[in-house]
Amino acid sequence: MKSSLAVIALCTSLASFGALAASETQTYEYGMPLDVAKVISITPASNAADCQIGTAHMVYVDRQGQTREVDYREMGNCSQL
Repeated sequence: MKSSLAVIALCTSLASFGALAASETQTYEYGMPLDVAKVISITPASNAADCQIGTAHMVYVDRQGQTREVDYREMGNCSQL
């Protein structure tokens, strides 16, 4: 009985660790494949109005149902020129 409880506790811990590791933010590199099934949110670069390159952030769900996060470089909005 005690060993089965220990196994259940270990499995629960590993599952929690896997979910935690899956939610780490990756930094996108050119050519890196992304498995995007659904976009949850996109946060534009903070300096988007300055016509500069900044870091944007996207949260998405992949085809396996895991929530992922990625940072990527983005050109700001140059509409005021």
